[in-house]
Amino acid sequence: MQRQPVSSSNIASIGYDPATEVLEVEFLNNSIYQYFNVPSIVYEALMAAPSHGVYLNENIKKGHYHYERI
Repeated sequence: MQRQPVSSSNIASIGYDPATEVLEVEFLNNSIYQYFNVPSIVYEALMAAPSHGVYLNENIKKGHYHYERI
């Protein structure tokens, strides 16, 4: 999956596959996580958020999306 670099104190890049609804987040510590069944509207809001990290924590990590580290 191709990811876009983002300006964040914790996140290096973010990618999304609308066909499978998989969100992929690469953190600055080089860990990569995939979050599953994430609607495109949530991805779009994440990319538009003033703070990607805050949005990720509040709406995706706490949103009970299944995830795995890859």
